[in-house]
Amino acid sequence: MSERDEQLALAQKALQAGDFAKGLALVERVLATDPADGEALYMAAVSLRYLNRAPEAEAMLARLHAAMPEYGRAWQEAGHLARAQGQAAQAIAAYQRATRFNPALDASWRALAELQDGAAAKGAQAQADRIASLPRELVAVTHHLHEGRILRAEEICRHFLRTNPKSVEGMRLLAQIGIKLGILDDAEFLLESARVFEPANVQVHLDYIDALRRRQKFKSARAEAQSLYESDPANPLFQSHLAIESMQTGDYDRAFALFAQVLEKVPNDPATLTSRGHALKTMGKSDEAVESYRAACAAKPDHGDAWYALANLKTYKFTDDELARMEEQAARPDLAFMDRVHLSFALGKAHEDGKNYEASFCHYERGNALKRAQTRYDADIMSAELAKQREVCTAELFAKHEGAGHDAPDPIFILGLPRAGSTLLEQILASHSQVDGTLELPDILALAHRLRGRKAGQSRYPEILHDLSADQLKTFGEQYIANTAIHRQGAPFFIDKMPNNFRHIGLIHLILPNAKIIDARRAPMDCCFSGFKQLFAEGQEFTYGLNEIGRYFADYVDLMQHWDEVLPGRVLRVQHEDVLDDPEGQIRRMLDYCGLDFEEACLNFHQTNRAVRTASSEQVRQPINRAGQGAWVPFDPWLGELRNALGFPA
Repeated sequence: MSERDEQLALAQKALQAGDFAKGLALVERVLATDPADGEALYMAAVSLRYLNRAPEAEAMLARLHAAMPEYGRAWQEAGHLARAQGQAAQAIAAYQRATRFNPALDASWRALAELQDGAAAKGAQAQADRIASLPRELVAVTHHLHEGRILRAEEICRHFLRTNPKSVEGMRLLAQIGIKLGILDDAEFLLESARVFEPANVQVHLDYIDALRRRQKFKSARAEAQSLYESDPANPLFQSHLAIESMQTGDYDRAFALFAQVLEKVPNDPATLTSRGHALKTMGKSDEAVESYRAACAAKPDHGDAWYALANLKTYKFTDDELARMEEQAARPDLAFMDRVHLSFALGKAHEDGKNYEASFCHYERGNALKRAQTRYDADIMSAELAKQREVCTAELFAKHEGAGHDAPDPIFILGLPRAGSTLLEQILASHSQVDGTLELPDILALAHRLRGRKAGQSRYPEILHDLSADQLKTFGEQYIANTAIHRQGAPFFIDKMPNNFRHIGLIHLILPNAKIIDARRAPMDCCFSGFKQLFAEGQEFTYGLNEIGRYFADYVDLMQHWDEVLPGRVLRVQHEDVLDDPEGQIRRMLDYCGLDFEEACLNFHQTNRAVRTASSEQVRQPINRAGQGAWVPFDPWLGELRNALGFPA
């Protein structure tokens, strides 16, 4: 046991014995070495509350919230502290936040039942009763899951299910763990089984919809949402879920009708207004999207999601009044974590538009720092993973498997880094009559994940590529074509725009040797800084730091050079700046590579009417322009870390 762990164990014993002064002294030793140690900060806050040192306890909790913004027990402790001081409203808000971050905190639910009235109190008591009825193992699993100890949660949950194989809550929790670990096929199977055992369990149905959507099984997710809706058509929650799943299947008329029904029952609901705005944006109805987002901001001034949605239109300019309102919300000490993240990125965009570059960079850096702390991305691990691809995927590997795989020519992979112009290339090619645009499909990443195996720290991928048989490679290719068929509209070719597929070009070549692969490349500083400014819905953790994104870009270039060496001529590189300089020449070059005749619609891509779901959706509906080129230059005084990571002179 380390000295730190020993000190915390002794402190825990002191607190349990009621010796709060001793406990505080012990954790202060830990904090002297690591002022951001979350466990020590939590114990210090508890000790200070019991010692009736409320102002110091509040200060300790503020440090804890900064270090671990989504730590449920910290918010529960904030609720206890507020309640002890007679601040009922603040206590309720803190307990509500605690249960959002960790729904197994029974003390928070019981406190909410005591502090609230009517339906809210009954609902909280029902949650407290539900937790009390759960096996203690599953309560522990929930704590571990929501406090970031995923592997420990999985270990306990699997052990419990071995002796309780029909436990629906056990299946549901293991499915949540699977989603966290990216094992979506297992999560789907577990929830499908749980649904059979308890058909009336609404939470299982909602989790199942989520798993299906993550697997991009949009028709199945919509069918499940439809089933829930039919069980209670007047339920706004069911209406909302069906609206969202209708959007995913392209039925926007149905989605808008359902959003209207929700807003009739829950007028000015900010989440619904924001979701409706997303649908309008995807359809290219920018003015109406702006109206919906603005309504959400008016209904809930701290609704960061809607503020960022306005910024993420890229074409929207905030008014001075809106800027002031965002600054006011961002200054609130009690702002929720993701609202703070969203507002940080939105303020970065607002100040950038106003040419206040220092303030803009400060807000971008603040948002990135919050996300970086949350994701715990490790650049060394990623560098090692990409280096392993270069080490294992040799010319000898591809020679050994020559002639294997599925011979379908259908897929066109557009890959590289996000914000490198891939959406523009997709829009150009999807404007061709023979090409379907789809989505950033997860299938290749999921296959690579399956090939890794399930033992923690003992990945079999990519080494396993040497051991796969011709039949296996062909089957994987056939499965890819079959599983992606749901996204196609009947054209002979289709686009898979998942940028991270560049890590797996070797795998793609082995299972689909006739697929086309286009590397969307952009000037390093433009590409990296654009990624740094972007808040992604999920994934792309490498973008939340200048050093991290610079290293990732350098590793990407090295790996792409390797693919060029071992698979010569296999990948077409399209430089974004070349497309700006000579759009027709580069379009013809891409079409020739794909074996497609030139069509004028590709040159007039901005007139193509299709749903676009990426951050560049508004930009690709305009003619080619240089608006984003050199956007990093005014920020150059603060980009030294990025320059160093890219190997550029200071």
